[in-house]
Amino acid sequence: MDKKIMIVDDAAFMRMTIKNCLSKAGYANLIEAGDGQQAVDAYQNEKPDLVIMDITMPNLDGIQALQAIKATDPNARVVMCSAMGQESMVVDAIHLGALDFIVKPFKPDRILQTVGKILG
Repeated sequence: MDKKIMIVDDAAFMRMTIKNCLSKAGYANLIEAGDGQQAVDAYQNEKPDLVIMDITMPNLDGIQALQAIKATDPNARVVMCSAMGQESMVVDAIHLGALDFIVKPFKPDRILQTVGKILG
């Protein structure tokens, strides 16, 4: 599948987990960012079809990065990831234009269902 997906998380293990899940499902065009600022910069250069982004990160958190990405591309498709207990941040993210959210710890089926729904 040639859709470009950017995975944003400050934990390399989480990026690897999502990347492995997507790779096994046939997604090959995967890029990574380790924090919100890297995500904003990479979005400008890469123009991914979908961003899967953690909420809690250094430099820019996921909410700030979402705002910055949406400011430059109102049509950006972003899915937020959060741990349990971050419901208020998830609500903020949805109001700012995130299309969905995935709760950590991830279930591979949930990731693939969400990606498939958004990318078709």
